[in-house]
Amino acid sequence: MSTTTQSMMPAKLRDSRERVPLRFLLRKDVALNGPAWLPLALVLGAVGAVAYADHFVVSISLVYLYILPIAVGAIFLRKKVSYSLIVVCVLFHDYYSPRGINPGLRIFHNLSAMLCFAFVVYVIQRYMEQREALAKTVRQQRDDLLKDVELAAQVQRLFLPSGKPAIAGLEIAGMMHPAQGVGGDYYDYFPIDAHTSQIIIADVAGKGVPAALLMSATAAAMRLEANHDRNMLEQVERLNTGIHSVSDADRFVTLLVAEIDAQRRTLRYVNCGHNPALLFRARTGTVSLMNSSCPPIGLSPEEICELASEELLAGDVLVFYTDGVTEAENRVGEEFGMERLSAIVRRDSSFSAEDLKISIYNAAADFCSDDFNDDVTILVVKCSFDGSSTASS
Repeated sequence: MSTTTQSMMPAKLRDSRERVPLRFLLRKDVALNGPAWLPLALVLGAVGAVAYADHFVVSISLVYLYILPIAVGAIFLRKKVSYSLIVVCVLFHDYYSPRGINPGLRIFHNLSAMLCFAFVVYVIQRYMEQREALAKTVRQQRDDLLKDVELAAQVQRLFLPSGKPAIAGLEIAGMMHPAQGVGGDYYDYFPIDAHTSQIIIADVAGKGVPAALLMSATAAAMRLEANHDRNMLEQVERLNTGIHSVSDADRFVTLLVAEIDAQRRTLRYVNCGHNPALLFRARTGTVSLMNSSCPPIGLSPEEICELASEELLAGDVLVFYTDGVTEAENRVGEEFGMERLSAIVRRDSSFSAEDLKISIYNAAADFCSDDFNDDVTILVVKCSFDGSSTASS
């Protein structure tokens, strides 16, 4: 290669070409991790140290000390290079051995040392090969598991609403951010008739794949319930019976189901042990809580609930959320809490539903430095019964 052509070669490519001979001496797993010179320096240093001692000590044979560099070489070097190192070490020892020894005894001594070193290299190489095979199997299983989790996440996203509601006078925006790829949070909204929409938010105890499976069952059951009568108390009772029959005492679901009638401007809801949703009153600038009226779903075979109702006005805002928001912790272990959430809702109540949702999430994420301990779900409903447009920021 000409000097001009070599100078035009990118620096990174030249460096990689120069490093190839060094990495070719190392095992694949060693060559891929860390600088190539470090294990080579360790092997050569061990050989040099033992050869130096062998040079000065002539009263006894130090051939057994060469096991140290040979063992180190068997760990870091390729198989052929490791066996070649045996020859190098035996030649070093033969060179530094006293010349007065009988030639036949010298040859027997060197051959026996070579066989002993070869056995050591064989054992270590076999161990390293088995460890590499095990690591490869673990990596393959991990990759398969990640693919399965991603597939589960895609299936889980199918249960979440994909479009905007078609109810005039209601502006709805929601999001779900799982803590572990898949999660136990669920939200949904869909029209019941031309002027009424049902809002659902749920949180399965725990997180990860077990919670996601129970969440999927809950979501499927709620979608099936959408085709039955619109009695929310009966919906909850049937859901509780189904969940209780397939889950244990450690698995339950907190659920909040609400119906908003944009024509009558009313809100009816059932809160089954879920975090109290926030109802911001535009006229007074106050925030009230939609507290729980019954235990979580799946804890007991019977679910006795109360149906609550509220009157709504134009500009009122409903904020549904899961405990991943309020229980987000900062570096000193302080929780985000209801007060901060309520303050954000009051401050940004003039925002659109989408912007208010983003504002709440960003505030919680900044508070915990994006290190959420649990799934995060936020659902914002803004009442614009008068057809007035919402401000955005």
